[in-house]
Amino acid sequence: MKYVSFTTADGKAGFGRLNGETITDLTATAADLKTAINDGTLASLESDATLALSDVTLAPVIPNPGKVFCVGHNYESHRQETGRAATDHPSIFVRFADSLSAHEQPIVMPKVSTQLDFEGELAVIIGKGGRYISEDDAMSHVAGYACFNDASVRDWQWHSRQFTPGKNFPTTGPFGPYMVTPDEAGDLSEVNVTTRLNDNIVQQQPIGDMIFPIATVIAYISSFTPLKSGDVIASGTPGGVGAKRNPPLWMKPGDTVTVEIGPMGTLVNTISAE
Repeated sequence: MKYVSFTTADGKAGFGRLNGETITDLTATAADLKTAINDGTLASLESDATLALSDVTLAPVIPNPGKVFCVGHNYESHRQETGRAATDHPSIFVRFADSLSAHEQPIVMPKVSTQLDFEGELAVIIGKGGRYISEDDAMSHVAGYACFNDASVRDWQWHSRQFTPGKNFPTTGPFGPYMVTPDEAGDLSEVNVTTRLNDNIVQQQPIGDMIFPIATVIAYISSFTPLKSGDVIASGTPGGVGAKRNPPLWMKPGDTVTVEIGPMGTLVNTISAE
């Protein structure tokens, strides 16, 4: 099944089950999508209320995650293009929830930089929380998946060895268009993460090429902090980022960037100037 979070024309937040171009509006059944996931009731929620997808504005799949984790250099192609040394453990950094944006919302290039880069990724949404989750049990803690663009303001990322500034400008974390449950997503190992800039493929690699698989990442993160329902893990980007091209390929106002991941659909965003 597919689920969306949205706002209506009168500004009210809601969520629902997506059925083609129609949404079964579940807003009256729980406070939000994160709450429904936490309650374990999401699959059983029903409603007679419906909305046309065209009548709402999509929000980030989880508009209010408690934690957003990102995995760095999790594809060998990207590790090699950055010159990073191989490691025994995943590289983890964090995003703030207010850096997230949604499908068809603009990514705003900040006025303090022209080095705005793309990073198409698979987002993992945590269903059942926990601490010290084993790799064998990790996938049972997944509520679903979505497309993610870990858009990066590279010069601010490179001010020091800490990624935080370049990864947390407003609107630079597009997340959507919807969450797909694991039963519908199926086996993702051969599914490509494909990023296009103005219709040109700039990244493409199967999810199965991750250095640290999703189960490993969940087990690792849950060892240093408890995971909770609605937490989000952006699982890493393939090689081909703009910063490592010669010459560099930066996104600019007027561009359109898309992230396509099989059953997770296509996340589309334009670039605008601040």
